[in-house]
Amino acid sequence: MVSAVPNSTRQHEHANVLGVAVSAVNMERAVQLAEAWISSGEKGYVCVTGVHGVMEAQANSGFLSILNDAAINVPDGMPMSWVGHMQGFKTMDRVYGPDFMLKMCVTSVERGYRHFLYGGHEGVAQLLAERLQGKFPGLQIVGTYTPPFRPLNAQEEQELVRVVAESKPDILWVGLSTPKQEKFMAAFGARLNIPLLVGVGAAFDIHTGRSKDAPTWIKRAGLQWFHRSLQEPGRLGRRYLVNNPRFIVKITRQLLSKKGNRLNAE
Repeated sequence: MVSAVPNSTRQHEHANVLGVAVSAVNMERAVQLAEAWISSGEKGYVCVTGVHGVMEAQANSGFLSILNDAAINVPDGMPMSWVGHMQGFKTMDRVYGPDFMLKMCVTSVERGYRHFLYGGHEGVAQLLAERLQGKFPGLQIVGTYTPPFRPLNAQEEQELVRVVAESKPDILWVGLSTPKQEKFMAAFGARLNIPLLVGVGAAFDIHTGRSKDAPTWIKRAGLQWFHRSLQEPGRLGRRYLVNNPRFIVKITRQLLSKKGNRLNAE
């Protein structure tokens, strides 16, 4: 097994997936860790990592550091869990970003957590707020922000910091794509001065009906990539056709090596 990394942001065990420290958790444990993090008063972010994120990190050491500096880096794809099982983490299971969002909404009604929604196309964050509050009566969504499809300029950054400071959320959900959302969280986490940012990618579109979610059996079989590529072949087809075979080759080599179960192995 890969033991916990001695860092204040990560006091739990991690599997080693091509050098990415993926939290050896399941949904229940991920929610527990998020609650504990919010209670701690520290600031951090949650990455929701699958094959795409792991492969992005292979070509970008800065992005690898962003993933490994996360407070929690949950296994968003079944391959993450399968690798964890091979490394001895038998209870590790997929923590699908959109499902994690819903689980945290349930917990938030009980705990009184406040939410802020950042991302999506024009009007999507507002629609998501309405849908979630309709589904979870009593859920506190205290603000939304739709960013432009480019980096924020200085004035926009100041406005975002001001709006978030005034609304005082406990969780800021980031609905961008990987690696955009992870880079945003790493850059803005400290400036926004809130306990937890969570990057959930397609959750904004799925929970507002803009994208169709895959059936459970497809998710459990590790075939959601195929379902998504059928919906967005132009954007996602090439990504999966390139990344998935490369991931299989690289992870097979890692698992067959003597150092395959150790983080930071050379």
